Amino acid sequence: MKIAVVGTGYVGLVTGVVFADLGNEVLCVDIDAAKVDAINKGQSPIYEPGLDELLQRNLEEGRLRATTDLAHAVRESEVIFICVGTPPTETGEPDLKYVDAVAAEIGCALNGYKIVVNKSTVPVGTGDRVRRIIEQHRAEPHEFDVVSNPEFLREGSAIHDTLNPDRIVIGADNPRAAMRIVELYAPLERPMLITNLATAEIIKYASNAFLALKISYINAIADLCERTGADVVQVAKAMGYDQRIGHAFLQAGLGFGGSCFPKDVQAFARTVQRYQLDPTLFQTILDINHARAPHFVAQIRNRLGDLQGKVVGLLGLAFKPNTDDIREARALEIIRLLLQAGATVKAYDPVAMPRVQPLFPEVRYCRNAYEVAENADALALITEWNEFRQLNFERIRQAMRQPNLFDGRNLYDPQRMRKLGFYYYGVGRAADPSEFKTVL
Repeated sequence: MKIAVVGTGYVGLVTGVVFADLGNEVLCVDIDAAKVDAINKGQSPIYEPGLDELLQRNLEEGRLRATTDLAHAVRESEVIFICVGTPPTETGEPDLKYVDAVAAEIGCALNGYKIVVNKSTVPVGTGDRVRRIIEQHRAEPHEFDVVSNPEFLREGSAIHDTLNPDRIVIGADNPRAAMRIVELYAPLERPMLITNLATAEIIKYASNAFLALKISYINAIADLCERTGADVVQVAKAMGYDQRIGHAFLQAGLGFGGSCFPKDVQAFARTVQRYQLDPTLFQTILDINHARAPHFVAQIRNRLGDLQGKVVGLLGLAFKPNTDDIREARALEIIRLLLQAGATVKAYDPVAMPRVQPLFPEVRYCRNAYEVAENADALALITEWNEFRQLNFERIRQAMRQPNLFDGRNLYDPQRMRKLGFYYYGVGRAADPSEFKTVL
């Protein structure tokens, strides 16, 4: 099948590369000429495990190339995926100007029947909006259909998630278009759900808002655990064994960040409000999440006292492991609060430091975790990269001025850290927890 993918961010580039790897002819489109040139040279503009290898293979085998010419891509393709950004406006509504611009250009370039697929995260009603824009701009009455096909990939495992989705949602008002997209995804042999446009558009937001709800919920429980001497890790473990709840997204910590959950929950709240419904639930999810970084820094201040002149080292800067994405990363808020309090901040991240450095040039960026620990009064784990799991903590403790460890992701065993001589703080974990045993 001949496919155009408009937008080469995480969603667009991964989608294009995977469809090419399944044997389709793919044209990736972007307005950024430098990005297009890099892709055509086999250089991925984003960090994503496994993406470089797939990109290079499909370029070499002639199934994929990139272009800045959207009109050409539309004319050459049967299916056009819209994968452009929908950043939040000041009011929290998604900004659809890029979607609108692409739809207008698609309309101008129509030269026969096309299926236009919204893969960008957009509010309910956007499919109808895209249809109207294309109709307004088409020079000749060529037929087309609009389909909603929301993505559910996770940065850091985007290739795996695209090849092995839990479900594939196809929202279409014309069965002809729906069956064509079913055919496109058939090689993956995954469950497919066919709905109308509005249902598919709501599924994406409803899914992300629910996952964000679970994260904020367990963080609210973590605050109670800290006040009462309970251990949130054991609470979450027991909750997770209930099949109605499950273990996923019940890890207390610094909250959620990235390009999806914060903006999607905010956008969903605005959509609910637009239909004269109560958005309180969704706003509360965000309020709890916004409080996580200040709460964490308050714990550091409670331990160290005045932070003026104190050295605080941060392990991890990206919003999650296996990505260099720092959008809504908890590290940014933590750095800002520490600097405001007069602390000296040191930091190390395997891939995200070049993205943070222009924002906070005053931070001392290090080569590894051990350099971060040198002469630090506190060490804080922010992102749970694998390389931080098995550090030599005796070496870490000896390098620090004060052995204070603040575990923002509950990665470490509190008892072991205390035996090694650290003051240990974990989110929602008792200051002096009792021994717990898991019944097998």
